[in-house]
Amino acid sequence: MPIPTSKVLFRNVSILDSTGADPYPGDVLVENNRIASVGTVDPDAAAGARVIEGRGRTLMSGLCDAHTHFSWNNSADLDGLGTMPVEEHLLFCLESARTYIDSGYTMCLGAASAKPRLDVVCRDAINAGRIPGPRYLANGPEIAVTGGALIPSITKFADGPEGMRKAVRELIGIGVDQIKLSMTGEEITGTLRAEDTYFSDEETAAAVAEAHRRGKRVCAHARSAESVKMCVRNKVDIIYHASFTDAEGMDMLEANKDWVFVAPGLNWLVATLYEAESFGFPQEAAEAVGYKKELEVAIEGLREMHRRGIRVLPGGDYGFAWTPHGTYARDLQHFVELLGFTPMEAIISATAWGGEIMLQPDELGKVQPGYLADLLLVDGDPLADITILQDHDRLNYIMKDGKFHKEPSTDEAPAPDPANMPSTGTERLVQQRA
Repeated sequence: MPIPTSKVLFRNVSILDSTGADPYPGDVLVENNRIASVGTVDPDAAAGARVIEGRGRTLMSGLCDAHTHFSWNNSADLDGLGTMPVEEHLLFCLESARTYIDSGYTMCLGAASAKPRLDVVCRDAINAGRIPGPRYLANGPEIAVTGGALIPSITKFADGPEGMRKAVRELIGIGVDQIKLSMTGEEITGTLRAEDTYFSDEETAAAVAEAHRRGKRVCAHARSAESVKMCVRNKVDIIYHASFTDAEGMDMLEANKDWVFVAPGLNWLVATLYEAESFGFPQEAAEAVGYKKELEVAIEGLREMHRRGIRVLPGGDYGFAWTPHGTYARDLQHFVELLGFTPMEAIISATAWGGEIMLQPDELGKVQPGYLADLLLVDGDPLADITILQDHDRLNYIMKDGKFHKEPSTDEAPAPDPANMPSTGTERLVQQRA
């Protein structure tokens, strides 16, 4: 017997399709897990659909976080990421996954896991429908060389080209989707400087070659100027931070912008500098170790990347005490207020470019026919006020893969009669047929 079709009609919505076009009024029909029609919907095709009355609210793609840590546990105790028992840690990761989709994030790219299989188990449970969460690409513990670990208790150590190959093979063996290299320091450690580079070209090349040979991408914690250039030279796919990119590195990024992504983790810098005092790291201490300088240099460099058309994506290293889970859309505000993105550009970076970094550019990140139905119905216009995406109450409906994760019952309407569909797009079609 044929499987019955599940249909949802979003009627009279403002369609923000992430193509760069201005929002426009219309209807959107979802059939099963894909978007079937956008703008003007054939009344016959919409017959029997569940109807959500949009009342002019914004319908847009779900968002993407390109620098996700399910296992960062909202603590100020960085070493506690390693000592937290695995059973409790897994529960926290499952809660993080739900928090992401509660926040309108339907796409996430794992940037490192605090224990080997936490990301992999979460991804598999989400894909099996056992827990709610975003579409997820899983990572493992970040790889660092001896003496170069930011948090030793959550790090996989490897030295030399052969050590890198072995570490990459082991992580691929547990099922990760990408590999993380921790190539530079981080000022909060007190000993490892952000402008220092700990990997060699030979180690980076070996890790990337082994990952790519197995069909996996590589991302890297790379703050220093030299690490950014090392990443581009050796085809690291996703560069995190890139704070101290110099002129040569900028030119290299621009020349390779067809394949490389940058995800700066901007909120980490902002919050560590200005919002960590109550957790034992006051602004004076943050400035003393260099975070004020790094933020200023990073903003200048990221603005230049944006000007040159290098793909810069949001994802702010959330999951520390001063960057708690659930506040992910702050990155979009930073992109607008600090980096000079228009609200439309910030949204495209979190939606259409999200589909690209998730390796599904023709299926994710846009409100277009044929795309997977990962949608948000937002109370308000994020192009007028990008901060409304931080307000979970304004995310009235959240849909992933054609199924509602969040769905108040107040906007239901009777299933449409093909002969009488009084909505913006379908009404025009009915009138044309008449």
